[in-house]
Amino acid sequence: MLIFSAVLLGFGFIVDYFYKKKGITDLEPERNAANVNGMERAYVESHMNHIRDESRSHGI
Repeated sequence: MLIFSAVLLGFGFIVDYFYKKKGITDLEPERNAANVNGMERAYVESHMNHIRDESRSHGI
């Protein structure tokens, strides 16, 4: 379990390093949400509602 946690933490540091190296700094969810069209937003919201309903009905 400790090794798995260390691997995940290391992977996070590597991803963060590459984001900084490429200059990707715009990670604000509100600002990024403004660039999503209505069809994509409706699809994701529908999918999330479906997952929530499934987990409530099955008690998972």
